[in-house]
Amino acid sequence: MTKIAFRFCFLYFGLFCLLFAQITFAFLGVAGSWLPELAVLWQMTQLDPVLGWVGRHVFGVEAVLHRDSGSGDQTVIWVMVFCLLVIAVAGTALWSWLDRRRRDYARLWAWFLTFLRLCVAGQMLFYGFAKLVPTQMPAPPLAALLRPYGEFSPASVLWLQVGSSYPYEMALGAVEVVAGLLLFVPRTATLGALLGVASMAQVFLLNMTFDVPVKILSGHLLLMGLVLLVPQYRRLANFLVLQRSTEPATQPELFTTARANTVGARIQVGLGIWMVAGCLLASQHSWTKYGGGRDKPEWYGIWTVSRFDVDGRPALPLATDQYRWQRVVFDTPEVVTYQRMNGDLVDAPAKVDGNTLTLTGADGSSLAALTVSRPSPEQLQLTGELSGRDVAIWLDRLDLNQFTLRNRGFHWVQEYPYFR
Repeated sequence: MTKIAFRFCFLYFGLFCLLFAQITFAFLGVAGSWLPELAVLWQMTQLDPVLGWVGRHVFGVEAVLHRDSGSGDQTVIWVMVFCLLVIAVAGTALWSWLDRRRRDYARLWAWFLTFLRLCVAGQMLFYGFAKLVPTQMPAPPLAALLRPYGEFSPASVLWLQVGSSYPYEMALGAVEVVAGLLLFVPRTATLGALLGVASMAQVFLLNMTFDVPVKILSGHLLLMGLVLLVPQYRRLANFLVLQRSTEPATQPELFTTARANTVGARIQVGLGIWMVAGCLLASQHSWTKYGGGRDKPEWYGIWTVSRFDVDGRPALPLATDQYRWQRVVFDTPEVVTYQRMNGDLVDAPAKVDGNTLTLTGADGSSLAALTVSRPSPEQLQLTGELSGRDVAIWLDRLDLNQFTLRNRGFHWVQEYPYFR
């Protein structure tokens, strides 16, 4: 049974690590930044026709790879997992029959366990640095401060909750980074696997309960972490539960000589350093592109419409008026968010050329061409054309610190809980 379990794990998890694009891409380290943006999806791109056929003929669904999606739970990926499971089961049966006389797989087990350990370590570093340099869950965007809580999806609630506290997010990332670093060193691999399993159990639970579309990867990383701990289960049970003396936890050796194993361990550590450099570079790029270090637009902030003239006449602030604006949000250089009188928030692609602001509608047509002037640091005036009509809009800057999420801060002493 042990040999059968090994054959299945070797085939299933080995194929998963090779075909789930992000896992092998992480090994490119710094070199990954030199490749095209969609290079990370090359395995899935090649498999797309086959997986699409399986989806149509086996499940009756259209399994298409959405290259513009960040979801790791697409239909096509679930179909891939099904295919890997079928291949692994069939391959295990055939392998077990053809190789039924083999006594053990000690050497192959050592190489497979090392491969699996390095794959898990790479993903722990990848996600750990995305939190340690807090870019995976950025701080809540300004428009989120205006939305009712009930409109957020469970995943958005989780993202905003973690992003609201950089120290908490960085602590989560530090745990994952430490687990990844420990996994790259054979001597500390068991400790790294224990830490990684504890971390991934939490991540998988959050993904399942908040409907985060990374269920497939997080679930597999948790399972692979458990596979890494299987050889140590007796030692761990003796030490942690049964309070018995036990032998040191060791990793199976790749080679037959001590010198070769020492060189192999150094190569693994070097690979870890290479991947750390790649993760740091990617995190720095993300921080300056869309994280806290990104460039803010000149008119950054939330602005309240104090007056809205249409064709030279003031438009009353009626909740039924779908044309008049209530607020305008400048948060990123390429998007302007405006809030209608009924509270709806609309994102409009924006282009700024000097004092000219051009907005594009959802259908790609021109929405507005406005000239921006600034009578005072706390006021803006927009004049020009909006949806084919002449408008003049007066804006007053809203103090962002009036939002409790931003002004509450930390308190050692609280006479009463503050949950408002």
